Amino acid sequence: MTRLGVTGHQAIPDVALDFVAEGITGQVSAVSPAGLVVGVTSLAAGADQLFATIVIRCGGSLHVVVPASGYETTFNGKDRSEFSRLLQLASEVERLPFDAPTEEAFFAAGKRVVDLCDVLLAVWDGEPSRGLGGTADVVRYACQAGRDVRIIWPAGVTR
Repeated sequence: MTRLGVTGHQAIPDVALDFVAEGITGQVSAVSPAGLVVGVTSLAAGADQLFATIVIRCGGSLHVVVPASGYETTFNGKDRSEFSRLLQLASEVERLPFDAPTEEAFFAAGKRVVDLCDVLLAVWDGEPSRGLGGTADVVRYACQAGRDVRIIWPAGVTR
């Protein structure tokens, strides 16, 4: 069974959404065409939730890394209800020992996702992180850890 992790932007421009969804679907199918994949994610808004939805749709299971107590308070509206829905579908939920959602907790969760996966999908525009623990930081950690990192982002699209 392949463990496929994800890191990525919370805000994916509409013009990039189909490309990203097709890229994730292609990677999930290529890694495990029989649905024998575990998606490792923190279920953040945007790329993480899209990835989790695709993993479930392709017959895989979810291992969710919750960064901190109160993590659900960082979500609004639809993203919060989607977080709750996907969390209920998870086969495994791991809660990190942070008392509150902070950049440090988010970066620790990103590192944990990397540590648990065989391949990391990065929904990333190639730009630096906008805060500690952002996509670029997690990609850099994954590269240092020797993980297979596969970037999914349409050329020429900016956030």
